[in-house]
Amino acid sequence: MGPLAGVRVVEFDGLGPVTFAGMMLADMGAEVIRLTRASSAGTAAFEEVGGAVLHRGRQAVAVDLKTAEDRERVLALLAGADALIEGFRPGVMERLGLGPDVVSERAPALVYGRVTGWGQTGPLAADVGHDLNYLGLTGALWAMGQPDRPPPPPLNLVADYAAGAQGLVMGVLAALLEARRTGRGRVVDAAMTDGASLLMSVFDGLGERGLWREARGANLLDGGAPFYRCYACRDGRFVAVAALEPRFYAALLAGLGVPADEAPQFPPDRWPALHARFESLFAQADRDDWVARFAGTEACVTPVLTRSEAKRHPHNLARDAFDAEGRPRPAPVFDGARTSPMPVGVATLDEVLADWGSDRATE
Repeated sequence: MGPLAGVRVVEFDGLGPVTFAGMMLADMGAEVIRLTRASSAGTAAFEEVGGAVLHRGRQAVAVDLKTAEDRERVLALLAGADALIEGFRPGVMERLGLGPDVVSERAPALVYGRVTGWGQTGPLAADVGHDLNYLGLTGALWAMGQPDRPPPPPLNLVADYAAGAQGLVMGVLAALLEARRTGRGRVVDAAMTDGASLLMSVFDGLGERGLWREARGANLLDGGAPFYRCYACRDGRFVAVAALEPRFYAALLAGLGVPADEAPQFPPDRWPALHARFESLFAQADRDDWVARFAGTEACVTPVLTRSEAKRHPHNLARDAFDAEGRPRPAPVFDGARTSPMPVGVATLDEVLADWGSDRATE
């Protein structure tokens, strides 16, 4: 049983961060009901983005929010819930008659979680966009990649999931703690732009100390340092090198066979020459040969695995990080054991209302 056992959450079905947030809450033991359009109910719902992985742990319930009857029944469901999460554009829930003001009259302690790219306010609030657009507005995207090439799309891990979904979960959990104490819920406005800007805080701190420049590929953590980047090996695969601390850097030089007096770690103006030298050395052996050479050292040299390789790696196997189908298990781990999410299911709104009962709705 997860730490959120007994917490009831209503998820309004969407793509990206709200779906990921619903999965995280369900993984931690919350009872999450995912409201879908009638056309998306059943097996078709599991063919959407994320499929049975992101939809795990909760039942899909088909509703037609354009009808007064289903809106009223959803309000009854919310009266027995602890939190609501949604990822529509600003104003959509209000137009459906399910905005925070309406819901709070029926459920004053309910936490109303909202995740969007641009936020609920601001001149871009109503605009469309995706992860890459949100990152572009924060300065985070500019800081990624090589100096002579356009910034690369970092999948959609940063804005959608790290900044948006996990920011939403953190805000909802904080508001739930307060609601338990005060009996009043909050509206959580989780904007991906805000979250991505927050993730860049450490680089703002480095910049204030003169330790970070806006030029890409010229800094300690953006690939500019030859001891913190990836290298191609003879077989076309890669290793990740992260020998930041002096003693780790010394271990890297020892493994490469480079005399320490020929390769001082600083100043940065020596980095281009060191990068070329390290690049030439790593190209002389296969990836796994380098991994074996650096095993047990402090050089911080590890393989860059494909996703299928990662699922077979001894460390991930020892931690039971993936299930029998190769899907990632819930994280984080509580008390040394991973929670076990319920399988994806389908229910009717009447069944859920009957299951949840009216105890909270009539308190």
